[in-house]
Amino acid sequence: MDVHLRDLRYFVAVAEHLHFTRAAEALHVSQPALSKQVRALETQLRTPLFERDRQQVRLTPGGAALLPHARTVLAAWADAVAEATATFVVGMSTGVGRGLMPAIRAAFPDARLQLRQVPWDDPTGGVGGRQTDVAFVWWPVPHLSRYGWQHVATERRLLAVPASHRFAGRTSIDIADVLDEPFLALPAAAGELRDHWLAAESRGGHPVTIGGEISSAEAAAEAVAAGLGVCLVAEGNVPLVSRDGVVCLPITGVPPSRLILLWRRDDRRPLLEAFRAAVAASAR
Repeated sequence: MDVHLRDLRYFVAVAEHLHFTRAAEALHVSQPALSKQVRALETQLRTPLFERDRQQVRLTPGGAALLPHARTVLAAWADAVAEATATFVVGMSTGVGRGLMPAIRAAFPDARLQLRQVPWDDPTGGVGGRQTDVAFVWWPVPHLSRYGWQHVATERRLLAVPASHRFAGRTSIDIADVLDEPFLALPAAAGELRDHWLAAESRGGHPVTIGGEISSAEAAAEAVAAGLGVCLVAEGNVPLVSRDGVVCLPITGVPPSRLILLWRRDDRRPLLEAFRAAVAASAR
């Protein structure tokens, strides 16, 4: 027995409205066409689904038994269509780089991926506000217990300074040498992540001087070149800020940075599992 989804949709609409005319209006079909399809379904099932008279429409015992199953089938189909056709949105706080996206695309060829750049005031890369499905972000992430995550890369941090800076000619530098330098900071909304890129954990309580705020790699490069301050940069992001007027120096005395993939804990779609597997394989 093959029942069309349209027939189940018509049946559920009448069951919910208990009125053929109102159900037809909700479905944007004519009332005679709706009645015809419901009768055809009853014939196919060989059981009446509704009791009809001039005053009201009521579900029969057979109709009441069918209703929850019809709703389940329609909901499952809607979920399947959404997963098959939806764009999977990948957030990035900076360009992912590191050869990851081409490798992910090769391992995940059938997905409709959309890349979205997210300003640095959102340390979740849009995942927390549901603007993205997953995001490549930097550790630490606030309220991490709300999310699932997996490690992508560990990279040393470098210090970006103006080319005219007195330290620009060095081959490396220690955090102790630059404690009094003005640093460029992420927006305050970034929370712990702002502290991480100010090397707060390595200052031994020494206060930081803020030379300006930055919310993107482009803004960071411009601010450093303009002499507003220095800033820490993950090694994989050096190409995004290294340009005329900016020099990136290895820095000692600070722990490395950690790039992670973040997602919402309540997202259990197979599409997410496949993406995570593709990221893991590409990171290796």
